Amino acid sequence: MSGEIAFEIEHSPAYASLRLQLQPNQSVLIESGAMAAMDSGIQMKSRMQGGMMQGLGRMMSGESLFISEFTAQGKGGEIFVSPAVPGDIEHYSLQGNGLRIQSSGFLASSPTVAIETGFEGGRGFFSGEGLFLVRATGEGDLWFNSYGAIVEIPVSGEYVVDTGYIVAFEESLNYSVENIGGLSFRGLATGVFGGEGLVCRFQGTGRLWVQSRSLLGLLNFFQPFRPVSSSNN
Repeated sequence: MSGEIAFEIEHSPAYASLRLQLQPNQSVLIESGAMAAMDSGIQMKSRMQGGMMQGLGRMMSGESLFISEFTAQGKGGEIFVSPAVPGDIEHYSLQGNGLRIQSSGFLASSPTVAIETGFEGGRGFFSGEGLFLVRATGEGDLWFNSYGAIVEIPVSGEYVVDTGYIVAFEESLNYSVENIGGLSFRGLATGVFGGEGLVCRFQGTGRLWVQSRSLLGLLNFFQPFRPVSSSNN
């Protein structure tokens, strides 16, 4: 069964979870390990989204090699989905357009949505999200998540975002990654693990989504407090 999937996003934006209501024979794809609970009448099977090469691409980007497919039997059923990190969840309706998502941001989608992992090469995102972006195409429901709250920004013209805060953007937007503040590759950690350094300049008309917090920023905050072993000379 196709069609829109009934859903509700709860406990947003700090600890968002996703409640999906499947009709009989309706299916949904969920990031492996994100299913928290479900009715007993729902069947699950794992599959490699996009075949072996796409599956390996997902694994290299830090995601699971497999995506779980859940199908409701009999009278239908409910699924609770929980992301790996605390933060927000956003819903997006694909209607033949394309959406790019940070490599760890895919959460769930209709089976009619194709998920591909692409290497961004020289213009990729040199933040903690790595050099990979997830590309979602087709038609259907899509949910993505992020650490921190998700803020939607309509773009008409140009807009600049620190690469570590980008969650998703529509493919109607062109982008390029730039160096600001005199950052050099020799001092790359200054921008990647510290403040501003590499930014993404978007051009065109479309929507982008940014996160209100950076996981790398949190890790940097705890860095001075981490235990350091000392050796006796």
